[in-house]
Parts: sequence; C-alpha cells; structure tokens
Amino acid sequence: MADRTPTETINSQDGEEPSTLKESAQVHVDTDAPYLVELSPEDDPKNISAFRKWIIVSIVSSSALCVTCASSVAAFTEAGVARDFHVHKEVSILGISLFVQGLGIGPLLVGPLSELYGRSIIYRVSFVFFFPFTFPVSFSPNIAVFLVLRWLTGLSGSAFLSVAGGSVSDMFRNQHVPSPMAVYTISPFIGPVIGPFMSGFINQNLDWRWTYRVILIWIFVEMACLILFVPETYSPIILKQKAQRIRKSTGDSRYYAPLDKHETTLVHSVTNCSLSIEWPFFLTSGQPILLSKPSATEFPIRAALLLGILYLAFQAFPIIFEQEHNLSIQFTGLTFLGTGVGMIIGLISQPFWNRLHRKRSERFDGQAPPEEHLLMGQAGAILVPVSLFWLAFTTYKSVPWIVPIIASVPFGIGIHWCFTSTFTYLVVAYRPIAASAMAANTFVRTSFAAAFPLFAGQMYHRLGTVGATALLAGLTTLAAPLPIGGRLRAESRFTAT
Repeated sequence: MADRTPTETINSQDGEEPSTLKESAQVHVDTDAPYLVELSPEDDPKNISAFRKWIIVSIVSSSALCVTCASSVAAFTEAGVARDFHVHKEVSILGISLFVQGLGIGPLLVGPLSELYGRSIIYRVSFVFFFPFTFPVSFSPNIAVFLVLRWLTGLSGSAFLSVAGGSVSDMFRNQHVPSPMAVYTISPFIGPVIGPFMSGFINQNLDWRWTYRVILIWIFVEMACLILFVPETYSPIILKQKAQRIRKSTGDSRYYAPLDKHETTLVHSVTNCSLSIEWPFFLTSGQPILLSKPSATEFPIRAALLLGILYLAFQAFPIIFEQEHNLSIQFTGLTFLGTGVGMIIGLISQPFWNRLHRKRSERFDGQAPPEEHLLMGQAGAILVPVSLFWLAFTTYKSVPWIVPIIASVPFGIGIHWCFTSTFTYLVVAYRPIAASAMAANTFVRTSFAAAFPLFAGQMYHRLGTVGATALLAGLTTLAAPLPIGGRLRAESRFTAT
C-alpha cells in the first residue's frame, strides 16, 4: 500500500514560489483520495431486501434464544446433578449462575471484537466453541468438570447478547429499528422461560443428561443457519473486504478502506471503547454519583434487577408450585408459560408503540431523540411491580394454582417493554458502537442475574412466598422512576450525533 503524502508544495510555473504563498507554501492534499473505497448502494446492508433482513434477524434471534434457553435448562437438572455428583443442591445451582456469569463477561470482549473483525465471524466462532463445550457437559464425570464447562458454554454463547443488537442497527434505519429490536429483545428473555418448560418434561421422564443432548441438536441447527444465511452487516468491515477484493483484482495496493488506515489492535479496541468496561467497575465501586453517569448502561439498576428476578424465579417457582400447590416437575415447568405469554403479548403490542412513536416524532420533524423510545419502558416499569404484588398475595395454598400463573403475565409484558425500550435506545443513541454499548448493559444485568438464584431458596424459606415476592415487588417499585434524560446523553462522548 502506498504511503499517504501528508503535504504537497505548491510552486509557480517557472519554478519560483509565488509571492502570495511565501508565508505558507504548504497545503494539505489527500493524494490517496481517489483510492479510498466507498460504500456503494448495493454494498450497504441497509439496502438489503426486507425479506433477507428478517431472515437474518430471525436466525440471530433464535440463536440468542438457544443460548439463554441453555442457561435455564439447568433449573430442573439440579436434583439429578446433586444426586450423581454427591453434592448439596446449593452447589448444583451454580450450573445456572456460572453460565450466566459467562454470558456477562463474554460481551466485554466480543462487543469491541465485532467492531474490529465484523459480526458474522463472531457469530460463527461463538457457536463453533458453544457446540463442543456443551457436548461434554452431558458426560461430565464430576461436579468440577460440569461447572467449568457450564461457565465456558456461557462465555462461548455470549456474543448473541451484545453483537446481535449491533446487527439490527447495521441493517435498519432509526425509524425502522423498533420492530426488529422487539423481535430480538424477546429472544434472550423468553429463552429462560422456555428452558424450564422443556427441562421439566425431560427430567420428569428421562435422565438429566438428556437435557443437554437435546440442546446440542438445537445448537447444531443454529450453527448451520448462521454459516449459510447470515452475511457480514458491519459497514466498516464490508468496506475493508471490498478494498481487499479490489487490490487483488487490480494488483494496485493503493486502494484502501477507512479501517485500513487505523492500525487497531484488540487491546486498543477494547480500551478505546471504554464504555464497555468503565461503567460496570464504576458501578461496583460504590460511587452513588455515577448512577447518573452517561454511558451505555444508563439504566443499570432496573435492567439488572429485572433479569435477576427472572432468574430467581427458577428457584422460586418450584417452591411456590411444587411445595405450596403440590405440582409435579413437568407441570411446574409449565407455570413459566404465564411469563412467556406476557412476553409474546408485549411483542404483539409493538405496532401500537410504533404508531405512537411516529406520532410523537412529528413534533421533532420526524427526527425524534432516542429518549422517545423509552416511553414503552416507563409503562413496563409500572406493570412489573403490579404483577409481582399480585403474584405475592396469590401464592397461598387456598388460592387456585392458575391465579399466580395469570399474575405472572403482566410481569412478562413489563420485562419485554422495559428491555425493548432500553435496547432500542442503546442502538440508536450509541449507533457507532452499538455492540459495545449492548455489551456494557449485558455485563451489569447478568452480574445480578448470576447471583440471584444463589440466595433465592434461603430468602423464600425465611420470608415465605408472600414476604419474599412482596420484597421483590417493592424493589422494582423503587427502581421504576429512575431518572433518564437527554441532557446526560448529550454530555456523553460515545453517543451518535
């Protein structure tokens, strides 16, 4: 590749320097400009046909569902794991917590990586590791191997909790982001609901190891779809690949893409995208003022609390429905369908929120600020505590078992609305580095989710089903009015202008 000439001397025709340029004979001229490769309409991922866009969104979303479903299937394998490996149930619960912890750590690396090497390669490598690490889980000889492999599988599958949001921002313009983001959002949250439903039936009738064998089949299908149907969608990488093709076909090494001019290493990428790592550590440093710090995790407490409660339910629902209502394992798995139905209702309501957003955008000449996407989340933040209080006071044995299941439906709606609005805001406000923004948010909320199942049993036995669930309802009530503002976003150096 030819070196860029930073300056060029301007002389008169007879070789003498013009008098008007005696003070400054140097002007900046980009001599490589004719060789800069630009994005043509056919290369732009935003110009992909709607059908192909939705195929890509569907595959990426179903892969995210597969990963998060793999996290929660361990909920009903705990008894078998404890029996075969001769450990207490509290140790077997680590099968969920360590997987979720891996889900949170992985995006801190793969988020910036996707902005250095592209989305599709991250997806493929993710499942190439996810499959072989899941395979020996079902053949683990002892608890140590089982837990280490569970952590590694969570780490391997974590790309779909951060990079997938970047893919949506790659293909859809701001006004079209909400619908595909709603489809993607439901996937990683309905996955934990489907996991116990599926695992309950398997563990009622087969050995616990079959749970992971079924997941293996699903992983293989998703891996094949990712390789065959999901192309690269990140524009800087598309340009880099185009420049490589032109250099190869023409033999002219001067053609380059913008990314070629930045000698970026992985360490530099992670450090430069500091929003991926700075906020989680600031949050845990106990500095209350940073709760209003503008970053990719502008809503860390509410997001973390909601996901923590969702994973805590894997321990709470068996207590409520097996011990209080005497349901079998497979029917206890079915009780999670109330939350799942709520999430689907939340997804079906997306056209209403789209129309409302378009109407409100008219006040801004069609260019509404990202904060307009948060209205849905504000409604969801009200539904969640209402649902949890309803659930808390219907867990008595004298109340029919169907009532607390119905009470969990608004919880599912609220979760979907809260996270859809948050994710849509992140990919719109932090569009240049959307994957890193999603990574930071993922780290914070999964850190809470990994811890919640560990104390759920003790909390429910000490406070009872009513007291423990009411406590969770109270916490979500306190988190509902957390401040969100455009002023904070305006002060952030990471947001899109």
